[in-house]
Amino acid sequence: MRIVVHGQQAFGKAVLEALLKRGEDVVAVYVAPEKPGQKPDPLKEAALAAKLPIYQPESYRKPEVVEQFRALKPDLQVMAFVTLFVPENFLNVPTHGSIQYHPSLLPLYRGASAINWPIIKGETETGLSIFWPDNGLDTGDILVQKKTPISATDTLGTIYFDRLFPMGVDAMMEGVDLVKAGKAPRIKQDHDKATYEGKCGPDNARIDWGKPWEQIDRLIRGCNPAPGAWANINGVKLKVFDAKPLPAKDPKGIAGKIGEVVAIDADSFTVVCADGRFKVTRVQADGPKVGGGEWATSNAVATGTRFS
Repeated sequence: MRIVVHGQQAFGKAVLEALLKRGEDVVAVYVAPEKPGQKPDPLKEAALAAKLPIYQPESYRKPEVVEQFRALKPDLQVMAFVTLFVPENFLNVPTHGSIQYHPSLLPLYRGASAINWPIIKGETETGLSIFWPDNGLDTGDILVQKKTPISATDTLGTIYFDRLFPMGVDAMMEGVDLVKAGKAPRIKQDHDKATYEGKCGPDNARIDWGKPWEQIDRLIRGCNPAPGAWANINGVKLKVFDAKPLPAKDPKGIAGKIGEVVAIDADSFTVVCADGRFKVTRVQADGPKVGGGEWATSNAVATGTRFS
């Protein structure tokens, strides 16, 4: 079966390498075009190492791009981390169509920030879907799904790198096997249950210390490592990556004002929220990530200083 890999970054590279290790007939690789000054894409580097043809169109709507793809005579397009819109006439060129990875349990959490939002929203479970893409946004039929729990300490980083990344590569291989065996299902999504939260960016990641500790905790974990939850202190935008919640037994008896730094230790500083405190242990301003206590001491943050 003639396979074309379409994707980018580390996940795309891992999928390509897994296919080649299995001895699959990969005939070409499609990679997102680089921006000026951008480092070479890991998938592109892996394709170059394997001496595979590489294509980097800026748009998949042009007839000549579709014809170029058709000339490869592909049987299956395996899409691993694709961000550019790919229309149905391109998706349907391969004999067996195209399959795509998405890091959520579709139809839940469609869109670009499918890992952030389940954590931020307090879900106890997430997962991944291998699906048949169409002209909609993550609306195609399901081929394979895998689930994983979300613990009280999980971050975007642990969910993705420890679980959804390796599980996703394996699920892609399972999808390829099902297609090759002629047993690949096309399970319709229940569109009435679909959710879409939009991209999780800096505007969504601002910490409001007046919120309950559970909401703040989920926001910090759901934005770690990107985009990074943040708040302003002494005119500095400070990203908070690690913080241990300290819920109050009696919120009415909390000493200190909302957003006030009430303690500074060697490894952390402690800030007041609506119903408890947070021991902030890893932060970032303009430079590298450092310990909370180190940053506070270096930037003359004293007890009594408040986040705005």
